[in-house]
Amino acid sequence: MTDYTDKKISIVGAERSGIGAAKLCKKIGAIPFVSDSGDEQKLSKRLGELNTFGIEYESGSHSERIYDCDLMVLSPGVPSSSKVVKNALDKNIEVISELEFASYFCKAKIIGITGTNGKTTSTKLCEHTFSTAGIKCFAAGNVGLAFSEVVLEATENDVIALEISSFQLDHIKKFRPDVAIILNITPDHLDRYENNFMKYASAKMRITENQTHDDYFVYNSDDNIINTMISGVKAVKVRFGLNENLHEGCYILNNKFHFEENKKDQEIISVKQFALKGKHNYLNAMSVIAAAKLLNLKNTDIKKAMQTFSGVEHRLEFVRELNGISFINDSKATNVDSVWYALQSFKNPLRLILGGIDKGNDYERIAELVIKNVAKIYAIGSSAEKIEKFFKDKVEVECFTDMNICVNKAYQDSKKNEVILLSPACASFDMFNNYEHRGEVFKEIVMSIN
Repeated sequence: MTDYTDKKISIVGAERSGIGAAKLCKKIGAIPFVSDSGDEQKLSKRLGELNTFGIEYESGSHSERIYDCDLMVLSPGVPSSSKVVKNALDKNIEVISELEFASYFCKAKIIGITGTNGKTTSTKLCEHTFSTAGIKCFAAGNVGLAFSEVVLEATENDVIALEISSFQLDHIKKFRPDVAIILNITPDHLDRYENNFMKYASAKMRITENQTHDDYFVYNSDDNIINTMISGVKAVKVRFGLNENLHEGCYILNNKFHFEENKKDQEIISVKQFALKGKHNYLNAMSVIAAAKLLNLKNTDIKKAMQTFSGVEHRLEFVRELNGISFINDSKATNVDSVWYALQSFKNPLRLILGGIDKGNDYERIAELVIKNVAKIYAIGSSAEKIEKFFKDKVEVECFTDMNICVNKAYQDSKKNEVILLSPACASFDMFNNYEHRGEVFKEIVMSIN
């Protein structure tokens, strides 16, 4: 590991990952400087943290000072195509992601979890499973704390379950998880990858690029895209899936989760005993069961964890029932595929709140389910016009610019036994700080209805 004492490290981006990287720099004796082109007032809470630690920063724009450094560390929100990155590379400055930087100081076992959908649920389930088994486990990365925030605390006896986005993998060099999990790959973030799905898929696959024969690659064998991209993976491949003929890795047989390794089949838990419902959650569970078995957890501990997991906030989260109408917060559904899973999770008629910042969405994926299950779409945010144009001949659509008015109109329209579902298929930044903020606002509005 390089000695970073007194090294100048510029950190681009003052959100969670950037702040975490800056704090880590301070702890290892480096000299961090944080630069964010965003508005200082909007960043005030984060910048206040930097003041507490005596870390210098700038906001509003990137000055020349950011290039006076030995290393540049990027927050995941900073695209590779941005001017600041191109300038740094032109000046022969090494540019890495926060994920890469934090990994240099990691002693714990790393379970890296990526995919288009299911990452947060799987990461939190992973944390819960290892914790249930008495092993200290940190959920970090794209969920909870930044990797940089926990890396020095975690020991060689601990586990870090890392939710990893494609953005975080864009600037890795040596990052190497002990267990890499890819849940699925479907179109998302195409605006960031030049509208090229294979570039996005290749970014996801980078989670495996530094793995060796001593590591494990756990993947969804039902996903055709993943199957076409794994030939060069060096790690031991472990499959999971719903295919009835799988009979290796993790699979379901006779409504029970099984894990088979070295031709030894083990029954883990029945599907009915698993705390979450839906085929997408069965896949999430199988990925975690595989990781847990590969790292030698006992079946009894895994079973207990699967029975007691309570789910993830903002992912098909029940908010309340009022006059026979249920409200569901699925704000974390930031792409069309997530909404596809959500629409299959309910038998009752749906009032669907859809919209935000479109990321190159193709709504054809959910058209059939919308026609079948949705009574009306409430389109909101900057993508409302696109949503209305696509769905107006399939289902009633009404557009809104205010979440409060939108939710209340959905409630006024609803009949007993219907479900009002916030499942936007879009990013939140046109109206909210992030998907969590969007979900919290939705819940506050719902709880204020009387």
